[in-house]
Amino acid sequence: MDGKQGEFYKTNRYNNLIKSKKEVKIMKNGKLMIGLIGCGGIANNKHMPALSKLDEKCEMTAFCDIIEKRAVKAKEKYGDADAKIYTDYHELLEDPEIDVIHVLTPNVMHAPIVVDAFAAGKHVMCEKPMSHTASDAKKMVDAWKKSGKKFTIGYQNRFRPEVQMLYNACQKEELGDIYFAKAHAIRRRGVPTWGVFPNKKLQGGGPLIDIGTHALDLTLWMMDNYKPVSVNGSVFYKLGHLQQATEGNKFGSWDPETYEVEDSAFGMVKMENGATIYLEAAWALNVLDAREASTTLCGTKAGAEIRSGMYYDNDELIINRGHNGRLTEEWLSKTGRVAYFDGGNRGEPGYEEALQWLDAILNDTEPYQGISAGISVLGKSGRGETRTGAYGNHTPVGAGETEYCI
Repeated sequence: MDGKQGEFYKTNRYNNLIKSKKEVKIMKNGKLMIGLIGCGGIANNKHMPALSKLDEKCEMTAFCDIIEKRAVKAKEKYGDADAKIYTDYHELLEDPEIDVIHVLTPNVMHAPIVVDAFAAGKHVMCEKPMSHTASDAKKMVDAWKKSGKKFTIGYQNRFRPEVQMLYNACQKEELGDIYFAKAHAIRRRGVPTWGVFPNKKLQGGGPLIDIGTHALDLTLWMMDNYKPVSVNGSVFYKLGHLQQATEGNKFGSWDPETYEVEDSAFGMVKMENGATIYLEAAWALNVLDAREASTTLCGTKAGAEIRSGMYYDNDELIINRGHNGRLTEEWLSKTGRVAYFDGGNRGEPGYEEALQWLDAILNDTEPYQGISAGISVLGKSGRGETRTGAYGNHTPVGAGETEYCI
């Protein structure tokens, strides 16, 4: 982080604003006023469509992007005539009428914006990953704890129907003691070719920090186990730089000359109680069994698999167990896709995520994807270097040369 980005960690720029907010009840016309920082793909395909369907609870009153025409276009589609346009997020944060901030920028900017937003007295929804380093994630958590505001990270896959069903089964201990699991985030060829995804400086990493976060979040959530003691793994930079590997990519060919991040990563996480998680993440891998935002759970009473991704026509849940002297499989199948961009309609994961988030603020309850006091470290990986991955919600077990924080 350069000096300009870091200076707002140390200033009291927003002190007067915070004092004024404490003296009056926030909200205009009985609705939450929302400012969106970042008006790119995830904003247009998930957040803004969902919020627009919840206009009885909120208004999108400010749009900020370093590319002004993106903010203008977002206002034209989702804002009213009085909505404001910004290219500097600091100016947006100084607006006393804004109650809630959605941080939808490249990953490396999450931490400074979130910290400044809390300093300005705002509630914050930050799109995943939480941050690209454990140290920045800790700054975000510290700022949140001081603020007294709500904080959540965007993991909308928790709201898919088969995910909800499996979570309920885990809560009822129908699988027993879950001692082994797999977190699946594999694409055969699904390298994103828009935005800053291949840019290491702005994105902070490749498929591990992008889609691996969703798979690991689901797996840890199902297991209700956030106490890792060791992590081993490898990352590979094999296909990203090969022109021939771009053939058949779901989103069109990428430029091998400018591709900077890993194309695949694999790790083994051992938990304090001995449970083990195998994590696999790839944007490009020569494999036929490609699934993402999926998990496999092995328990003492039963096992379960969620199969999902761009190569599946249906999102599937399969529970396997022994019953009446036979091995059985129970299937739940519902048409759908991995909900990275499904935001607009009631029942879709993006909509349900936004609904519970707004209700948590309005009713002063905990968001579904709450943030706890610590940070959990995900992994170490190859090439002779140590790489750790941190997840908001948990406890640190170490630090390394490069950190992925989700």
